[in-house]
Amino acid sequence: MSTTESASLFNNLETLSTHELLTGMNSVDQTVPQAVAKALPQLEALVEATVARLQQGGRLFYIGAGTSGRLGVVDASECPPTFGVPHGLVVGIIAGGDTAIRKAVENAEDDAQQAWRDLQAHDVNEKDIVVGIAASGRTPYVIGGLQQARQHGLATGCIVCNADSPVAVAAEFPVEVVTGPEFVTGSTRLKAGTGQKLALNMLTTATFIRLGKVKGNKMIDMQLSNAKLVDRGERMLMDELGIEHDEAAALLKKHGSVRAALDARG
Repeated sequence: MSTTESASLFNNLETLSTHELLTGMNSVDQTVPQAVAKALPQLEALVEATVARLQQGGRLFYIGAGTSGRLGVVDASECPPTFGVPHGLVVGIIAGGDTAIRKAVENAEDDAQQAWRDLQAHDVNEKDIVVGIAASGRTPYVIGGLQQARQHGLATGCIVCNADSPVAVAAEFPVEVVTGPEFVTGSTRLKAGTGQKLALNMLTTATFIRLGKVKGNKMIDMQLSNAKLVDRGERMLMDELGIEHDEAAALLKKHGSVRAALDARG
């Protein structure tokens, strides 16, 4: 199918079969990793800045609205169980507060002053880094928060899906994942949301690997919060130490974490 034929087809979505809808969405989704790849130099700079702040005792804050804000909250919430870091080291803040995680809060994103007030509730300081997430790159909540953070000496970054946006201008370390038109026009939870999720995965994963939270490719600092993760920890010890399951289970129970058990065995 040519580009022209594809564009024409996607202008009449209501006429398509389920198979055509799914294959169409899948075809346009293939472009998202390519957009992320083009942004890797920018993402590298943001990771380096984040590592530096966290090494100095700072924290990583996300600010965003709607889907972008929710993605930030999700990424922040997954860092403690994955990397064993304390809650509050990575913080996701969404316009409209926690209610907006599950239900849209109208006009919350239009207040250019609220993000800074939300950040101040966490006693932010110049050791911290604030990353704005905004698909359009025009969200007043994010722009205002980044501008205020920067004026107060905090490092700032962003993840946006348009080039040369006001959000990128407001950030010291912008990451522009330009995903292009959506399958459903304006529905930025689609390609833009996927691109933002990929970038967020890379930001925190690379940061915590750099900070020593992974050994080999294993999450040795993960929280052992359920049976599945305990089993995973035991298997890590079996693999790393060349021991049987019973010994690995006893070690993990005694020391409470994969890292502690590895350290105890030298």
